[in-house]
Amino acid sequence: QVQLVESGGGLVQAGGSLRLSCATSGIIFSTRSMGWYRQAPGEQRELVATITSGGNTNYADSVKGRFSISRDNAKNTVYLQMNSLKAEDTAVYYCNARSFPTDYWGKGTLVTVSS
Repeated sequence: QVQLVESGGGLVQAGGSLRLSCATSGIIFSTRSMGWYRQAPGEQRELVATITSGGNTNYADSVKGRFSISRDNAKNTVYLQMNSLKAEDTAVYYCNARSFPTDYWGKGTLVTVSS
């Protein structure tokens, strides 16, 4: 059974930092492209960052220079380091594992940034 479990969300002041973690099981983690997405209230889910099995990364323009995605294949875990947080970063953050025919998703962790 595939499981993606996010943690690390919470309430933080604008300008602060948080580190999200996504622990996975049931997949061959090292071969998967992984990603973080977010969904703000009333908005569609959007891409935040992705990392390939080879370590190549991609970021949404809105988070470039502030967020960093990384992975630890020994721990089957992907991380999202979020710095210089803004109120508009407030959202539920979801972990994603690319798969076919459908991706795997975690249940999400809430990040609230107070201004």
